[in-house]
Amino acid sequence: MGAVSSDTKILGFLPQEAIPGALLVATAALAMIVVNSPLADVYHRTLDTMVTIGPTGGGIEMKLSYWIKNGLMAIFFFFVGLELKRELLEGQLSNPTAALLPILGAAGGMALPALIFVFFAGPHGYGHGWAIPAATDIAFALGVLSLLGNRVPPALKAFLLAVAVVDDLGAIIIVAFFYTETLHLEPLIKAGVVLAILIAMNRGKVRSIGLYVLVGVILWTFMHQSGVSGTIAGVLVAACVPMRDRHDKSPLHEAEHDFRPWVLYGVMPVFAFANAGVDLNGAERYLTHPVTLGAGLGLILGKPIGIALTSFIGAKVMKAAMPGTLPQMLGVACIAGIGFTMSLFIGALAFKDPSLATPTRLGVYGGSVVSALLGLIILARVLPKAVTSTSQAEPDETAPFIKAEPVFEARDRAD
Repeated sequence: MGAVSSDTKILGFLPQEAIPGALLVATAALAMIVVNSPLADVYHRTLDTMVTIGPTGGGIEMKLSYWIKNGLMAIFFFFVGLELKRELLEGQLSNPTAALLPILGAAGGMALPALIFVFFAGPHGYGHGWAIPAATDIAFALGVLSLLGNRVPPALKAFLLAVAVVDDLGAIIIVAFFYTETLHLEPLIKAGVVLAILIAMNRGKVRSIGLYVLVGVILWTFMHQSGVSGTIAGVLVAACVPMRDRHDKSPLHEAEHDFRPWVLYGVMPVFAFANAGVDLNGAERYLTHPVTLGAGLGLILGKPIGIALTSFIGAKVMKAAMPGTLPQMLGVACIAGIGFTMSLFIGALAFKDPSLATPTRLGVYGGSVVSALLGLIILARVLPKAVTSTSQAEPDETAPFIKAEPVFEARDRAD
């Protein structure tokens, strides 16, 4: 099966690659409706329900909301880890020279939002949430960009993809080092032994994805017991899935293809529904809350300025061509300010106090929506008119990102 064309329409108007983002919007809206309806108590009681998974007397007991945050999101990070590995080995990040510009852009797009958040929230004791506006939601960002169809040059689309991929890698590192609670040595050592087994499976080119998942569940259990976020286990397992087996097949491609629908149409909507509900009763008093301002302005201002500025300076220093004009780069950088899933996830890790859930979500919602609208408005004005299907423009083979494809499109290869 080849890549799905970005011009393919669902219901006659929505590009197929925009469906995951649209589903997230719908799920978040449903959560908002439920939380502000008579069903609010049922919503909260359900998420607070204690759930035990594992053998009687030895299982892990957590609230349903924690299982979603730590369990389901481990599957999400496994999928992201597969994408990261593919991009590093054979995608646009496999060429150090071509990858340097989006890496610089991503670094600026994480640093400046964090500084803005600390500026507003730090003096009030909320600086621990500095990474909330530093994250980009890949599915949402690419889904919004796809609304412009083939007006978006491939090089510009791939630049956003590369920035988002590096951004996700940064978010994974941040979660591992800055949002890990007290460490317990014994289960951490056991996790190290399980990781060694996964590495041996990789070296032996073990093909069975089911076996990797089974060992990954054990790794997740030990990491959770050690105090390290179990979501990191998903990334580590993905890193051990081999790109090629002994028969030159690609277990990694197959795993990415198999997990894609479960993550895009299952894990992410469930996470959004469980974390997107904001009680609007009295929410106006949170509009000027330091966390709301830090998260919202970090996404709206920090992301586009950080990405566009560092990319522009990097291109000048390296004497390299940018994948688009400066206005186009600014528009794409605005779209990278859609934090949503990743920002909500980091917010849930950063703040345990329930009273901070509303300002965090308001800031992430407001920042993401404004960023998306600004990006679409700018790009609608500065991008060339749509290319007709009968006269596709010839690709510029000199463009460093021209051959990249959207990360959420099917990229199955004949093995």
